[in-house]
Amino acid sequence: MKETSSGDKILSIDIGGSHVKATILDHEGALLMDYEKIATPPSPKPKQLVEVIQTLTKAFPAYDKISVGFPGYVKNGVIFTAPNLGTEAFKGFDLAKALEKALSKPTRVVNDADMQGLGVVDGKGFEMVVTLGTGFGTALLSDGFLLPHLELSQLPIRKGKNYDEYIGEKALEKEGDEKWNKRVKTVIGILKTVFNYDTLYIGGGNARKITFKLDDNIKLTSNRDGIKGGARLWKEDTREHLITSVKKKQQL
Repeated sequence: MKETSSGDKILSIDIGGSHVKATILDHEGALLMDYEKIATPPSPKPKQLVEVIQTLTKAFPAYDKISVGFPGYVKNGVIFTAPNLGTEAFKGFDLAKALEKALSKPTRVVNDADMQGLGVVDGKGFEMVVTLGTGFGTALLSDGFLLPHLELSQLPIRKGKNYDEYIGEKALEKEGDEKWNKRVKTVIGILKTVFNYDTLYIGGGNARKITFKLDDNIKLTSNRDGIKGGARLWKEDTREHLITSVKKKQQL
């Protein structure tokens, strides 16, 4: 896959349960304009979501490529699950192809936490990214390269609830800040035990509501930082990197 050249500009889009956000980046991930947002329609249909993106970006400056973070499981630009937008409506929808047709630019689509991870990690060791927003997003990276995506938000955690239901937006609204913080602390403890990450990054709109002290290897990040991952999505072919790594290990 062709990497970005030094003159390429990338339209970086972050699709969330409450808003769709977008900006233009240079090839290094620097914002060339402040990101703008528009409300995500409730339970949108795929065609409606594409139209929302067209409306949001209609007056944007020129760009060469498009990067999209989508809240669900994505494979080769095709949506498999969309827990907070409506899986049945989106399952099997080729969002990358639809946006390429609508906006006439080459497009890559990945899970939203994966794209945020590319934007915020230091690229050292085993790093984990979680997002606290409408739902609970996760991404895993090794030395700065994405590992295969896992929809950890759909795992059960307590009393028939999955992680989305346990610490998502609805849980925060229902239980209040204090109880929600206790739940987030519990989840971080589980992640620490299960993954033994070197660094954990916490982003998403509700990350700012955390009130307890975090470990030294846990960092809070912003949506502004996360959307920069749209540039790295074009600069690096993570699949080729993983294939090369496996072959090297086999030769040892």
